[in-house]
Amino acid sequence: MATFRAIVVEKAEGGTKAALTDFDEANLMEGDVTVRVEYSTVNYKDGLAITGKAPVVRRFPMIAGIDLAGTVENSSHPAWKSGDKVILNGWGCGETHLGAYGAKARVKGDWLVPLPKSMSAREAMAIGTAGYTAMLAVIALERHGLKPERGPIAVTGAVHWASLSPQRCGRAQSPRTSSSANRTGA
Repeated sequence: MATFRAIVVEKAEGGTKAALTDFDEANLMEGDVTVRVEYSTVNYKDGLAITGKAPVVRRFPMIAGIDLAGTVENSSHPAWKSGDKVILNGWGCGETHLGAYGAKARVKGDWLVPLPKSMSAREAMAIGTAGYTAMLAVIALERHGLKPERGPIAVTGAVHWASLSPQRCGRAQSPRTSSSANRTGA
């Protein structure tokens, strides 16, 4: 098996340390799909994990990164085949399961969703987990009767998603959204 570069968090005296290191593919965790990671994001939780400011990482060593977009390299899962474009958000990656800040990730196929054909891996990660979560919240509101004609929705903490058109996400019509980022000193 080959090695690849990854941001790995390890236990250190007085806390943790993170470094860009060579990681042996043989040490990837169990999973039925290996993904060649093309893009990831830096989420708040990733920042906490890398800096050691909060006990986010629960297993060491840990490849950080809670989300990814990439291409299936190999799979024994019935839903995925080599070459499929996929997205992963969460599922303990970067916390209890080796995450996305490396060239490869081995995960459970049930954790993956297909990358929309209208979107590149880079665009998917520009939205990131925060934007994906915000989108799911808006969809849930729609399922509970929210209609576009009832006015806009304020989405906090998901600046990128709010700027996307509903058609880009495969939605013909959706309530108008606006975003707000809580920043100090801005």
